[in-house]
Amino acid sequence: MSKAGRLTLVALAVVVVIAAFLIARPGDDDGDERAATTTDVPTATETATTPTATAPSAPEPPPDGPSATVIELSGYAVDEVTDIEVARGERVRIVVRSDAPDEIHVHGYDLSRETAPGSPARFSFVADIEGIFEIESHEAEHQGQDALIARLVVEPS
Repeated sequence: MSKAGRLTLVALAVVVVIAAFLIARPGDDDGDERAATTTDVPTATETATTPTATAPSAPEPPPDGPSATVIELSGYAVDEVTDIEVARGERVRIVVRSDAPDEIHVHGYDLSRETAPGSPARFSFVADIEGIFEIESHEAEHQGQDALIARLVVEPS
């Protein structure tokens, strides 16, 4: 094989390797729920914060227990909208139980979790943005019902 033929073959191999890398590399839609749902866009009643790097901490305790607010959904609705009041910097723990599959969304913090019978949606996060944030059932919204199931009220610490 001539020198030009070998160079052409090497160039073609490089192009194939680059194309394979571009096709096979992981994209932004890798299923990571937090990464896919954490575009924090403050509303008029919220104050934006800049995340800071911190040292690794101990694993978070499960959001069940005496400090968790439990919300029961029946037919995508609640008997009464709950106000969850915390000071900025406190850990918020919410458990949403539902008798039907649903997606629960905490606005402002842009957190979403799936729930279904026997599989509650669990939220555990630090309230680092002050304001009033709606917690909604997305399925209720699709059913034409009031989607509001709770309000998270974060006061200055």
